[in-house]
Amino acid sequence: MKFSFWPRPTHPFATTLNLAHHVEKTGWDGFWLADHFMPNAEDTSAPWPEAFTTLAAIAASVPRIRLGSLVAGNTYRHPAVLAKMAATIDHICEGRMVLGLGAGWQENEHLKYGLPFFDVPERLARLEEACQVIKQLYEHPSGTFSGQFYQLADAPLEPKPLQAPLPLLIGGGGEKVTLRITAQYADEWNVWGTVATLKHKLAILDAHCERLGRDPSTLKRTAVALVFLTDDDAFAEKMRRNTQASISGSVQALQETIGAYCNLGVDEFIVPDFNLGNDPIETLDRLINEVFAPFHGTLH
Repeated sequence: MKFSFWPRPTHPFATTLNLAHHVEKTGWDGFWLADHFMPNAEDTSAPWPEAFTTLAAIAASVPRIRLGSLVAGNTYRHPAVLAKMAATIDHICEGRMVLGLGAGWQENEHLKYGLPFFDVPERLARLEEACQVIKQLYEHPSGTFSGQFYQLADAPLEPKPLQAPLPLLIGGGGEKVTLRITAQYADEWNVWGTVATLKHKLAILDAHCERLGRDPSTLKRTAVALVFLTDDDAFAEKMRRNTQASISGSVQALQETIGAYCNLGVDEFIVPDFNLGNDPIETLDRLINEVFAPFHGTLH
């Protein structure tokens, strides 16, 4: 398995860059940033750097690890513009960029910035067309596309990404549409989820692949959950009941959980630092050196 880190989006850039350097030096495999502009709350005054400019800066100075958006809100940018941005970052980091894409969901960002906020079916329909636009631009000398929402007229995208293809990751767990879009267009998939959630969603994702004639093994699977490393059994049980997907317990207990993800076929586990305090480095070091070490680099 691969293990990657997702810092909270409110860190100052200097902190985010320091964390990226630290996880690269200590053996982590990837570094992800959320694509939002403000908190999903009444108070939107928190500092909130923009994701793709931050990724570009990290790409220029941090070697080796994969970098990606988890995930870009499709409604914030025309997909052709997003494809160009990701391709440019892929050149900056010499072929380590992953374009994570989702339908978009945070209503207050749309309302405050004057961006249209469509209903769920239209956001998903736009996501599907966006996948087609991005694939057109990456896989052909030029892109021509006539959709309901997006149009390309012999559109160039040069230089192409260094990766062929630059991985397209779809984020989300909607079983009827999002997972079908994932099976049809994505190279990778991500979802927040416990082992039980992943087991359920993966069965549905595999079924979509089979209906579309795709080998499910060609689609990488990544999972996100809050991680609580603790020897306090009562606290661990309380954290496991979080509304947001969480895993918790001692080193041994967490290893059992990670082993279960691995056995399900999860290729990459992503750790957010939303619950790790202002200085997550000590916990990150314990996770990569103690909890994840038996699984790091192993094939499921």
